[in-house]
Amino acid sequence: MRRLVIFTLLTLGLASDAFAAQPNIVFFFADDQTTSTLGCYGNDVVQTPNIDALAERGTRFNNAFVSHSICWVSRTTILTGLTGRSYGMPGNRDQAKPDAVATLYSDILREHGYRTGYFGKWHAKMPKGYRQTDHFDEFEAIGRNPFYKKQPDGSLRHETEVIVDRGIEFVKSQPKDKPFALNMWFNACHAEDGDRRPGIGHFAWPRAVDGMYDDIQIAAPRLNAPEIFNALPDFLKTTINRERFFWRWNTDKKYQTNIRAYYRMVSGIDGAIGRFVAALEEAGVAENTIIVYSADNGYYMGNRGLAGKWSHFEESLRVPLIVADPRVSKDEKGKATDAIALNLDLPATFLDWAGVEVPARYQGHSLKPIVSEEKPDDWRTESFHEHFAVRNRIPAFEGLRNERFKYVRYVDHDQTEFLHDLKNDPDELVNLAGDAAHADTLKAMRDRTSARVGELGGRITAA
Repeated sequence: MRRLVIFTLLTLGLASDAFAAQPNIVFFFADDQTTSTLGCYGNDVVQTPNIDALAERGTRFNNAFVSHSICWVSRTTILTGLTGRSYGMPGNRDQAKPDAVATLYSDILREHGYRTGYFGKWHAKMPKGYRQTDHFDEFEAIGRNPFYKKQPDGSLRHETEVIVDRGIEFVKSQPKDKPFALNMWFNACHAEDGDRRPGIGHFAWPRAVDGMYDDIQIAAPRLNAPEIFNALPDFLKTTINRERFFWRWNTDKKYQTNIRAYYRMVSGIDGAIGRFVAALEEAGVAENTIIVYSADNGYYMGNRGLAGKWSHFEESLRVPLIVADPRVSKDEKGKATDAIALNLDLPATFLDWAGVEVPARYQGHSLKPIVSEEKPDDWRTESFHEHFAVRNRIPAFEGLRNERFKYVRYVDHDQTEFLHDLKNDPDELVNLAGDAAHADTLKAMRDRTSARVGELGGRITAA
């Protein structure tokens, strides 16, 4: 009996130590994806069983957003823990300052015992001479152009599969006495803009999903009524959002071709994630590995008569965010939260999971309490959003979003303001900026935006 008690205590002690130990962290990062393209967020057409399974055993964030909706700014924000306005060079804000990128979150994890890996899209605008390989134990930039990569045997393999291949190899070579932090940053679901072959579509999918969705008619964009586009100001009607709309979404034939191809890209990512999860289980590390899935920005896909992202509407700013931590209690698994989360929060979260102090310069907050417990009482109620990249083709804006209202001003277009009532007008079809009944709300959010701009690095000079 005494031996049984000792054995039980030892077993409980080992279990406790395992939970307290630094977890492995896996970060899957998609390109150009809003929440409406995943099963767990309500899409009943697209097939994403593996991502849905992560949500079923993890936390799904219903209000996750990016601070700046364009690839390289969003990605650099995650690497640095800073908004674009804060990490950027004066006069060229989407170019990172040397001091802002001298230490990435991966460097801090390495200093605290982690082996780090990065495979996939690297689209950060770093200082001249910057060496990404200095910031990860294993690094391989894997881009598109083309999506299919020639293999040593002469065959072609899609970049989604190649990225996960590298991730699996990384796990198989992982020392048993070290935790790891692994980034797999996909180029999918980005279009191949130079590939405009009729009948093929601009979204190159992995061969494993050939034929998926060919036998169904996918519903038209929900916000595709002409009057929605016509109500936009002229400066939003003439951007690359509209130009690229004519590349792939402006006829039913183009739309069906490209939305099916896009959904195949999503299902291709999902299948690759399933393969990786199986590799974690085979390696015996799944129970101490946290998996995060998100995207670098949203995507219009024909909604509002637009393509791309690059403006202030929900389709552009909203992204999926799923966190599956196998160590949390049963009561915390499979939940959805309405807490406002930002891409800015992810590096702080990674460090918090590792038991590492979050640098004071970081502008986000750890999501760990929300995943493992409940939203803290003092959690943010308002988020800041901006866009200043490619200003010759994309209108620059800045503003705030909270549970009830969204305010933005387009800084290069006579400070044109938008105010949307997200409760009564969730599709943002009515601009209340000129409504006298909302003048106090407009002024208050305008003033808070100006204050936040000052905190984050000051105003962006007018173009």
